[in-house]
Amino acid sequence: MPGWLELGVPWWELALRAVVIYLVFFVGLRIFGKREIGQFTVFDLVLVLLVANALQPAMTGPDTSLTGGLILIVTLLLINRLLALIRRRFPEFDSLINPEPTVIARNGKWVEKGFDKEDLSLEDAQMALREHGVEKVEDVRLAVLEEDGSISVVPRDQAGVHRRRRVRFKRA
Repeated sequence: MPGWLELGVPWWELALRAVVIYLVFFVGLRIFGKREIGQFTVFDLVLVLLVANALQPAMTGPDTSLTGGLILIVTLLLINRLLALIRRRFPEFDSLINPEPTVIARNGKWVEKGFDKEDLSLEDAQMALREHGVEKVEDVRLAVLEEDGSISVVPRDQAGVHRRRRVRFKRA
């Protein structure tokens, strides 16, 4: 077998490394906060790229073979698929890894606990209101930072209107 196909470590070690790194990185991103990829600031993107680059040697160890790379890719795809299946079949597990939506405004008033919990700025919340066609918080029945990072706004005077807009917010 050519050298570029020979593994530098046992196949199971590569798979185990990939699973551990996947889970640690996933937990780190969940702690990072509610945010969609499109909401990443330049600083967030740089952080993710640098962390990914730093994790690469931890996953591969001394192995630089094509076979090892293929084992890592297959392992990561399988763990991702497995977690998706578990989330769908076991709602309890899904609630552990997905944060609950956070109320940031109710009945015309800001909910400060929500801002503090999510490290959300007033300017970002006001921008979300405007993107939903609402001028001021007094016109809001409910505003929620959803688990996917979007902000939903229910105006007081339009109870039956359902809109879904992606609202970006940034954190310093």
